[in-house]
Amino acid sequence: MKVRIKYFARLREAMGRDGEVLELAVTTTTVAGIREHLLAGGGAALAEIRNLRAAVNQTMVGPDAPVADGDEVAFFPPVTGG
Repeated sequence: MKVRIKYFARLREAMGRDGEVLELAVTTTTVAGIREHLLAGGGAALAEIRNLRAAVNQTMVGPDAPVADGDEVAFFPPVTGG
């Protein structure tokens, strides 16, 4: 399964890139599974940010949200506005 990952805000800076395309095992089927895969590959910044948010195909989702081949998964820290 191939998915496009996007990083935003300070997570983009910490990861050193704005995104990547990942080839994942077909057993990685959730946002949480993708996060674990990234952590195992050296994405420590994903663990350091409290309340990390995610979206699949531009829709906010929780960690148990399903991910399919060709999806875009975005990770970003919570932000405040004013």
